[in-house]
Amino acid sequence: MLNLIVRRLLLAIPVMFGVLVAVFVGLHVLPGNVAQAIGGPHATAAQIALITRQLGLDKPIYVQFWVYLSQVVRGQLGTSLRTHDPVTVDLMQAFPYTLQLTLAAFVLASLVGVAAGMVAAVYRNSWLDSALMSLVLVGISMPVFWTGILLMLLFAVDLPWFPLSGVLSPGLTVPGPTGLPVLDGLLTGNWAGFGDALSHLVLPAVTLATYTVAFIARMTRAAMVEVLQQDYLRTARAKGLAGPVVVFKHALRNAALPVVTVMGIQLGTLLSGAVLTETIFAIPGLGRLTITSILFRDYPEVQGIVLLAALLFVLVNLLTDVLYGLLDPRIRYQ
Repeated sequence: MLNLIVRRLLLAIPVMFGVLVAVFVGLHVLPGNVAQAIGGPHATAAQIALITRQLGLDKPIYVQFWVYLSQVVRGQLGTSLRTHDPVTVDLMQAFPYTLQLTLAAFVLASLVGVAAGMVAAVYRNSWLDSALMSLVLVGISMPVFWTGILLMLLFAVDLPWFPLSGVLSPGLTVPGPTGLPVLDGLLTGNWAGFGDALSHLVLPAVTLATYTVAFIARMTRAAMVEVLQQDYLRTARAKGLAGPVVVFKHALRNAALPVVTVMGIQLGTLLSGAVLTETIFAIPGLGRLTITSILFRDYPEVQGIVLLAALLFVLVNLLTDVLYGLLDPRIRYQ
């Protein structure tokens, strides 16, 4: 297992380098003038030329890339053209909110999706199976922005059960070691902050989790239906094992590999795909930071965000491979 981890980490280096090249070249060949965007519509030609020289945009693109690559190797992602702060600082300020939203949506989607898929498989071809799969179809078909708007209208406007937007009420802070308001409130015993942060998290997490719940439920049902028809499970039932033991101890574990694959992919997607959800609910995470940086043509910030997203995907895939070996002892990585 250690050899697998080391090998995958080494293979991640050319992957990250390819992502870095693609994003750098793509942002630099897009139409538009970054210096003009920074200087504003009333900037003179001399001012634009000065900004161009200060940013090094007058140099050949391979020289610019070499300078940027040397910064990345030293752990520096450049300076934001919009905030004039180091990109790493902006990322570390926004990432905890995205991580909190992603983890909440992932836990919700995993629990509900696996449970719904198991129930549908055990009672396949029944009215319960049809009802659950119909709900799954609705969840897959609804766009994220539409789901978010509906939840806001119903549970924040018509029924004011949850806050409309944001991560905390105005003027409230939840200091703590992790930067995640919900977890920090729990760890520090700040119950008022914990309750407020949790109430702000419910609607965005449900919005982001809706599609993933449906996807995991469909995969779980398909895998469970196939496993439940195997001979060894018929033997287990014939020997008098209780239904829950057959389903949870034998069927679920053997059906877990494809489900874990889907969950790993969805976790990476959730981490990098919360743009619409964060925009709708005004969450100051990586999603909103991405939109703002793209509109401003803040290419150092965009490069840093994409590089972080690619790194998260690599780590999630590595974790998925490790879980394979834990779930199925027959798997041996050479």
